[in-house]
Amino acid sequence: KIKINPADMLTAPKSNIKIPSSLLVEEIEKIISSVDINKKYYYRDKAILSLLYSSGLRVSELINISLINLFLEDNLIKVLGKGNKERIIPISDNAIIAIQEYLNILRPAMSKNSLSSGYLFLNKSGKKLSRMSIWNIVNINSMRAGINKKVTPHIFRHSFATHLLEGGANLIAVQKMLGHSDITTTQIYTHIDKTYLKEIHKQYHPHG
Repeated sequence: KIKINPADMLTAPKSNIKIPSSLLVEEIEKIISSVDINKKYYYRDKAILSLLYSSGLRVSELINISLINLFLEDNLIKVLGKGNKERIIPISDNAIIAIQEYLNILRPAMSKNSLSSGYLFLNKSGKKLSRMSIWNIVNINSMRAGINKKVTPHIFRHSFATHLLEGGANLIAVQKMLGHSDITTTQIYTHIDKTYLKEIHKQYHPHG
């Protein structure tokens, strides 16, 4: 009923940005190296952890990778992300070695009665791994590594993005690798980067 909006000059409070937690490079390496070589599924679990960190995949993307989507000679994999959008992701030499060992040594014995449907990572029945199986693999090996943090598969994704940006990677390139449709989603990791830089400055600057 009034012609003037008394709230025109007011500014909305800034929402608190929830910065996702991540692991140090050393902690990631410790988790991967903690996979028990005496366990039956050693090669599979090591390949899963290596690929999670190397690619920044979501769990849903990881369990749905098919053999036909591996381009290991080119250090690439193809995944189907949110909204059925395909993307190509580079992966590291270490991840490729771990995947090849799994493919050569363990997977042939795990693929039973054509139940695998061509999926890369299989369970003991020869079928596609479940999301919970990935969580268990991450949890068990994080505890074995003595990491005193709550470690989830998604933390591997956060760490992937954080470490790329800390190393100087382009934000748009990281967006494409993560499969974010909106770059503002990726920008949250720049806040992690700034936090890291401030910690380094405080620790090492003589007037910190």
